Amino acid sequence: MTKTVKFMGEELTPIMGRYGNGQAAIRLVDQDGHPFMTASVAHDVNIAHDCVIIKNYSENEGILEALIEAGIIEKPFCEIPVNFVTLYVAVLITDDIHPDIDPAGGYGLASHV
Repeated sequence: MTKTVKFMGEELTPIMGRYGNGQAAIRLVDQDGHPFMTASVAHDVNIAHDCVIIKNYSENEGILEALIEAGIIEKPFCEIPVNFVTLYVAVLITDDIHPDIDPAGGYGLASHV
């Protein structure tokens, strides 16, 4: 059974992938399969292969808690301050990662903060 994430009144399906630097990525799609948001970011830090960096500010505010509640990630064990925001590093609970997914949504954009 596929896990779903409840966020902003939507029931979203997580699509796991990898950024170009090898870090895990989490993209969320709506019930019609349309891109809704990217919950993760890539950053130039070394993290374990089974970890992910979560963006929990701006339009993503609250996604950290939603991912924890859905059983996608554990509670963060590390914070990364970047300028005026904080990124959160957490262990992925699921290992269903597909390396061919483009976290930038198919636009060929480099992922960054």
